[in-house]
Amino acid sequence: MKDLQSWEDAGEIELYYFDESGFSQRSNLPYGWSPVGKPTQMKSYPHNKRLNVLGFMSRRQKLIFHATEERVDSAKVVALFNKLAESKDPLKPAVVLLDNASIHRSAEFRRHRLDWIDKGIWPIYLPKYSPELNLIEILWRKVKYSWLPLDSYETFDRLKESVNDILSKFGQEYKINFV
Repeated sequence: MKDLQSWEDAGEIELYYFDESGFSQRSNLPYGWSPVGKPTQMKSYPHNKRLNVLGFMSRRQKLIFHATEERVDSAKVVALFNKLAESKDPLKPAVVLLDNASIHRSAEFRRHRLDWIDKGIWPIYLPKYSPELNLIEILWRKVKYSWLPLDSYETFDRLKESVNDILSKFGQEYKINFV
C-alpha cells in the first residue's frame, strides 16, 4: 500500500479508494448537548428511505460518486467503474482499492475486469476485514458525524440535498487531511 501511495505522490498513478455507504433519517449522532432545561428532541423515523452512495475517493481530494435511492448491486458498481474509465487521465493507470463485498466479486463485476485493465483501471482487493485500510471510510464517517447539519434529518429530500451538496464540494469546502 505504501508503494501505491508513493507512486501516487510521484504522479505515476491515480490511486482511488472505492466503497458504498448509506444515509437515512435515522440520525448518526453519537451524542449531543442542549442547555439545561431545554432538551433537544429529534423525530424518530422508524420506516424511512435510504440514500445509497457509491464513490471513488483519492487522497488528493478527488471524488467521483453516484447517489441513488435504489438498492446497490453489481450493475451499479460496474456503471460507476465505467464512469471512472471515461473520466480518468488516459495517460496514467488508476489503481482502485476496494473491499471484498459480494457485489465487488460477483460474476458480473469480474466480467468487466479485463476491459477496465485495458482502459488502465486496476481493481485491487484489500485484505478481508480491514476497513481501516479503505480511506473512503473516513469520508463516510466525516459526512455522517461531522459535516451533515442536524436539520438535514428533518426530511428525506433535505437529507439527499445535504449529502449531495457535501460530496459535490469535497476537495473545496470539505477536506480530509490524510497525513
